Parts: sequence; C-alpha cells; structure tokens
Amino acid sequence: MEPFKPKPLLNKSELRQIKKSRTRVEGKKVITDDVKKLKSLNVTPDLPKKELVDYYKEPIWIEYYIPRESRFAYEVKYLFIKLIDPKPEPKDVILQEAISKEEFIDVLDVMFRYPEKENLIRSSYVNTFSFLESISANYKQFLKTKDVYDLRVPLFHTEALMKWEPTVATLEFLGPYTIYNLNWLIRKLNEMEEEFSLEDETISLLIKRRNEYWEENSLPIDEDFELFA
Repeated sequence: MEPFKPKPLLNKSELRQIKKSRTRVEGKKVITDDVKKLKSLNVTPDLPKKELVDYYKEPIWIEYYIPRESRFAYEVKYLFIKLIDPKPEPKDVILQEAISKEEFIDVLDVMFRYPEKENLIRSSYVNTFSFLESISANYKQFLKTKDVYDLRVPLFHTEALMKWEPTVATLEFLGPYTIYNLNWLIRKLNEMEEEFSLEDETISLLIKRRNEYWEENSLPIDEDFELFA
C-alpha cells in the first residue's frame, strides 16, 4: 500500500498553454484566470458523513498559476467515487450470500464449506493461491483483534488478484467476488477512518463502474467529477 501521493491534475506546461490561449486541453475548458472558480471545484457528495463510507476518496493535486505573483500555487481536492457493487447472477450463490449478510468473502473458508469445489479453486489460482492464503490469514486476524491495520494486506492482495480475473472459479462458482471484496474493504477502512490509497488501475476501474452506473440509471452529469476523473 503506497503512502499518500497527490496526483497532478494539470502540469505547468498545460497551465501555461491555457493561460495564453484559454482554449481546450484534452476537451476540457479551464478558466485559469479565475482562481476562485478553480479552487471552488467540488466533487464531495452532499451527504451525511456516515453515507460517505460508500465512496472511495482520491486526493487530486491541483496546480494553478497566480499571474500577479508570477508563481504556481498548489491545492489538494478530493474526488469521491461511489462504490458500485456487482450484481450476482442466479448461479452466484457465494456472492449472493455475502451481499445479503454484508460479509467478506474468504475463499479459503468457501473451500472448507464446499470441499467439492476445492480442485476448481486451486486450479484457478495455481499461481496466486498464496494471495488467497494471505488474505484469509489477515482477515481472520482482523476478526480477532479488530485492528484496522490487519485489513491493509487483504486490500493490497485483493488489488493484485483483480489483475488475473476473471478465473474459471469466478465464472463458474464464486462470481465477481474480488470487486465485492474490494468495496467491502474500502467501506470498512472508511468506517474506521483509516487513510489508504489504491493503485491507479484500481481507481480507473472504480471510476468506470461508477460512470456505467450513472449512465444506466440516467443520473445527471456531474461536471466537476468529470473534470477530476
């Protein structure tokens, strides 16, 4: 898990270009001489604090130019990405059960409860089974200690597992459990007010899932979110 690293929204070259021409950069019109407008960009949902648990908060580093002082200034904003859970199919019994109980899916525990599926799971994760073991051990440790630090390794290794999904086990039995587990871990870390950061690839996936959900449900476009995302 990497420490907090703000990501630049625009670099100095792009800002100079906008300052001179006030034209579009990558299709987005940015008014650089209106610093108040730039600093007022906000994508924090207008929701009670307890409901923000359902969002991943990504820091964005904004760099803007101050003409009168001939210098660049910096400010950190936050992109809130709503977590979208997968919709289980009728065959996804494990995922359905976990969603109904709001429980984490420990694949090693699933193997114990469904021994007839052990060969399917082991063969599907022949090169990554150590991740499943690590996730299980650290999750069980969290259940004992309630120490939020014990969830960091499961989060990191769940991100790693997602790079090899879908597997035969997920397609035939487990369902898209990795994105469900990722969302579960993010919510739990949010509840316990633990600072953490995800990989860029994971963040892109969360944004994609959020945007697809917005489009499918004909929700209004959030222009500030679109700019940051």
